[in-house]
Amino acid sequence: MEAKMEFACSHVVCNWRPDGAASTGVSLIKHKYDNTVPVKQQEGPVPPPLPPRRLRKPRPTSLPMPPLASVQPPPAPLSLPPPVPPRLDKEGGSRLEANVNVVSIGVGKLVDIWQASGLKSFQSPLICGKCSAALSSLSTLQRNVWVCEFCGRENSVNDSVKRVCVGQGAGVHSDEIYLPNQSDDDYQNLEDTLVVFCVDISGSMIVTTEVTSSSGSPTYISRLEGIQDALQRTLSSLLQQSPRRRVALVTFNDEVVIYGDGTSTPLTLRDWALVDYDHIWQQSVAYSIPHCIAETYDQLVQRVKDLREHGATCLGPAALASVAMASRYPGSKVILCTDGRANIGLGEMEQIPSLSPSPLTPYFYRQLALQAVESGIIISVMTFEGTDCRLADVGRLADTTGGRINIVSIGTVATEIQSASMDNILATGVTATLLAPDGVYFPFEDGNNHKLVREIGNVTKGLEITIQFAVKPEFTEVFLQKDTLPFQLQLSFKTRDHEKVTRVITEQRPVTTCSRIWAGNLNMAVLGVHCAQLCASLTMEGRVQEAQRQLKAQQDLHNQISKQRPIQKEESIYGNWIDTMTTICDDITTESQTLSDQAAKVMYQMKRASSANNNSSSSSNNNNTNEIQKKRRGKKKALVEGM
Repeated sequence: MEAKMEFACSHVVCNWRPDGAASTGVSLIKHKYDNTVPVKQQEGPVPPPLPPRRLRKPRPTSLPMPPLASVQPPPAPLSLPPPVPPRLDKEGGSRLEANVNVVSIGVGKLVDIWQASGLKSFQSPLICGKCSAALSSLSTLQRNVWVCEFCGRENSVNDSVKRVCVGQGAGVHSDEIYLPNQSDDDYQNLEDTLVVFCVDISGSMIVTTEVTSSSGSPTYISRLEGIQDALQRTLSSLLQQSPRRRVALVTFNDEVVIYGDGTSTPLTLRDWALVDYDHIWQQSVAYSIPHCIAETYDQLVQRVKDLREHGATCLGPAALASVAMASRYPGSKVILCTDGRANIGLGEMEQIPSLSPSPLTPYFYRQLALQAVESGIIISVMTFEGTDCRLADVGRLADTTGGRINIVSIGTVATEIQSASMDNILATGVTATLLAPDGVYFPFEDGNNHKLVREIGNVTKGLEITIQFAVKPEFTEVFLQKDTLPFQLQLSFKTRDHEKVTRVITEQRPVTTCSRIWAGNLNMAVLGVHCAQLCASLTMEGRVQEAQRQLKAQQDLHNQISKQRPIQKEESIYGNWIDTMTTICDDITTESQTLSDQAAKVMYQMKRASSANNNSSSSSNNNNTNEIQKKRRGKKKALVEGM
């Protein structure tokens, strides 16, 4: 299986410009028949050219003025030729309004080095001293000197590196995997990880829901009873599939109780301890979990059966205690189940609205999420439908660590918890570095550089990230004189058995202009996933209007493509995603500055969207789309009836 970066367009489009080109100080004149032409920024419409004037002596006012001689208009400047009749390519192409320079990186596949076909080496990559690009088999050497294709710096290359790296690849693609000579750590048993179930047993968990029993008659089940049934099923599944894995239980109401594997005396944290970050961490990390589920299954099941609901909701301290316990076993996971807002202890948010600028609550959840990432832990968050848990805040734990975010019902909670318990971390400490030639930049990213570094952290199966790039105006003509431009992905990570690996993928991409691109040939999967990820991120950062502009541009592109070729069934999913996020953004700007739990779930899932042919995430996101659209139609109907 050849590993590649997947581009939305087969060519690098050099002359695309963002609206207003604010980032480059250049504005655009949009010409009906031609590509956009950069000019210096001006206020208002561009005036017509003035006729030439010659300086002459002033005339007496008493004398009559001679008739003005006819003046021929000046010739059009060379940079703005007169319009030509519209000419379409054979395929019927037309100029694109949206930026189609997007690359998709299947990180979940690329960290699976055992399935990789790339050239493996036990040496370290040779790095450019200026931009940190890596020498690849596509690089050019002259007398043991490598002129970096990304920044132009000259780097000396010794003969041993030259023999290994150069000349091994051909064409426009190379894939090199750099492995360590020996692992930094002892071999780790992949079963020697921990699953922590962190369960809300506050008073609101007594709320019941009507369900149909096996006999067909209606019955009522409380949220806690639903969780108890789900945990017992999950424990049974783990016993059968991963009998050597450790499992622990933590509960919370107005106190945190750590049961561990069920064989030791529980540890209770209450009162002042619920606001002491360091105390909770130290007590929890020291709590021993010596046995695997094959030895503790019966004790854990009994602990689950004995749970009773009462009290408040100290969610933050319980999440902190669970992460501290799991930190002793890299690759572990925490599954957090709750039905209400945290209202006491660290991370309480009873009076704090979602997306608020208050640094207190967001800081706690961000700090805890980063600490979990450093320890190689994923956190999944489950809340119950019909509740307000401020998922926009709590969901940061899952969003940062790579876990799941979902709103469950009595009927689905068992399936969701079992699925989350089976998620395995493929790699930890993952960092992706994307390099392009000097003159390329990455919109919506910090800086204006041709090098982008993104800290990913934990990676699970199916993870994709997308990145948008563009060409600075002053480099357009230079790049158009070249046949191809180089792009390089450097992926650094730690495998599950603690091996440090660097994978370097380099590609040469052909160059073109907007007018030569036929919209029908664009990769809708890459563009759709990128739009979902980008606009969800902008929305969660509070940049709603910017997200709306991007959604509008993507809608226009989608319509443009649909006029040139039929939209495939799997591609229609991406259009539904755009409609859903547009609805959510409109609600935020017109109704309030907060996100409902349902909207927050959709946005977090969209941030981790993946293509329709990659696992079941697209199906889940499509279900979310239907739910949001139904609620939108209900609001409109109620508004009409109230008029």
